[in-house]
Amino acid sequence: MESTMKATLAFAVTAICGCSSQIQNTSQVNQAITSFSEWSAPVNVGAPINSPYNDDYAFVTRDRLTMYFTSDRPGGKGGDDLWVSHRDAPTAPWGNPENIAVLNSSAADSLSVLNADEDIMFFASTRPGGCGLSDLWTSRLVNGQWAAPQNLGCVVNTAANENAPALYKGKHHVTTLYFGSTRPGGLGDYDVYRTSTTDKDLANASFGPGVLVAELSSPKRDTRVWERRDGREIFITSDRDGGNGLIDMWVATRASTSATWSVPVNMGAVVNSANDDGAPFLSHDGTSLYFFSNRPGGLGLRDVYVTTRDRIDDGEDDGTDDD
Repeated sequence: MESTMKATLAFAVTAICGCSSQIQNTSQVNQAITSFSEWSAPVNVGAPINSPYNDDYAFVTRDRLTMYFTSDRPGGKGGDDLWVSHRDAPTAPWGNPENIAVLNSSAADSLSVLNADEDIMFFASTRPGGCGLSDLWTSRLVNGQWAAPQNLGCVVNTAANENAPALYKGKHHVTTLYFGSTRPGGLGDYDVYRTSTTDKDLANASFGPGVLVAELSSPKRDTRVWERRDGREIFITSDRDGGNGLIDMWVATRASTSATWSVPVNMGAVVNSANDDGAPFLSHDGTSLYFFSNRPGGLGLRDVYVTTRDRIDDGEDDGTDDD
């Protein structure tokens, strides 16, 4: 009871004075996340996911048996490509990655994410035929194979850059699409935007124009975000002032899905390094956070890492998935 009252008081003080911007360690961050423990020291996921090249932007399926990621290793179509790896069990080694040729082009193709049903993919591409410099594209899984990708259209995409898609499934069939954009009207560099739809078929969904998420953005570069399944915690990639290194991961919380996000707090030196750390992906159960880093000790330029935490309370399922 006492810990719950402290967490509630901490959130209230943050909402009034914004003083969480001074917090720079994971212990204080977790005061607002009472159902989870501290984050562990990150672990390199190793070969064959990581290579001597750039390997980043991981997405792991709910059953933990498939990983989609981006790599510029040899064997692709050119530059960044989308790759996939499978394994037989959640604790088994990852299999040799396969290039998803039907989704890739000679341009940069990256940052793949799946919807809640894991049959629609969103990713970013600089290929010709889009609306701007970098666009969001979609593909549908048909009989176990990804279909030729389609541009999401020039309502969400603009003449500027749109990338780093992330999907959040809320209540009442509302799906929110977060993404980064350099369009005019932001706070500076890349900013975080969102749009939503109630269409169940996301491959053919009607999304409105993106709206700036000012509380998650800054005058610096703010791109890939990932929202926890209950909608009360969100992770952000940013090189904003006050970080631990170059690009860092930050976290914001809120009391409910209708509340405004708190001032983002740096995840601290346990997770972030003095180098680049970004593109967070949170597992379905909220206990594993995958991200890229070019910290010393890796296998290549950028590697995929994972940090974990435990659930402290085993109360009701805090997810918002509905039919």
